[in-house]
Amino acid sequence: MTTYQPLIELIQTRIQNKDKSPLYLKISDSVKLATEQQILKGGDFIPTERELSEVLKVSRITVRKALDVLDKEGVIVRSRGLGTMISETVEYSGKEATGFSQQVVLKGKKPDTLWIKKDVVPCSAEIAKTLNIAENDQVFLLKRVRYIDEQAVSIEESYVPAELIKDPDEIQLSLYDYFRSQDISPTRTQSRVSAKMPTEEFLQKLNIEESVPVLLIEQTAFDKSGKPIEYSINRCRGDMYVFVSEDS
Repeated sequence: MTTYQPLIELIQTRIQNKDKSPLYLKISDSVKLATEQQILKGGDFIPTERELSEVLKVSRITVRKALDVLDKEGVIVRSRGLGTMISETVEYSGKEATGFSQQVVLKGKKPDTLWIKKDVVPCSAEIAKTLNIAENDQVFLLKRVRYIDEQAVSIEESYVPAELIKDPDEIQLSLYDYFRSQDISPTRTQSRVSAKMPTEEFLQKLNIEESVPVLLIEQTAFDKSGKPIEYSINRCRGDMYVFVSEDS
């Protein structure tokens, strides 16, 4: 258990905190914090349910609930015969509006963005229908290359009603962080996923071979009132992403 000592100490410190959070959330939050602090990285194993129960002196039911939370959020991967490890893939959820940057940080990795466009354009009829606005209404087209640990992994285009963005230069790494700074809360998403052949731009900007699979994720994000606030088209490396459907 000495290999896991930094993680165990982090969990024990959190458990000793006398706030009202349920015990299982204190454990799951500690594992997520360990990834953010680079104590754990993608591919690292964590103690078994039994080991955590014994060393933390909590019930296995509590540990199991904590692991269930981490599994649901895509932080860990559980495999019979191998154990439980920190996930190396970036997860796109069909249920919750969790931004790219947050997911990457939870994997103990560094997200980055190379902006290609931040332009105002007239909205096409198809996208206008998705965003529940009029055709030719102004929208921001936000196009960028996404990176994980300095490796390009996706090209993403987002269409956002123009009135929701006051100053596009204030959007740095995360569009969702900008939304929250403007008191706009992304709460859920609706997604469609398909496999596509890589475009020439995709091959060039990601510097990959044609044999790498491409995952096309079209996603609409909604605020807490149910209003569409973003429509995105994301072309991802299929070997580095996993999609979680709404029925998962």
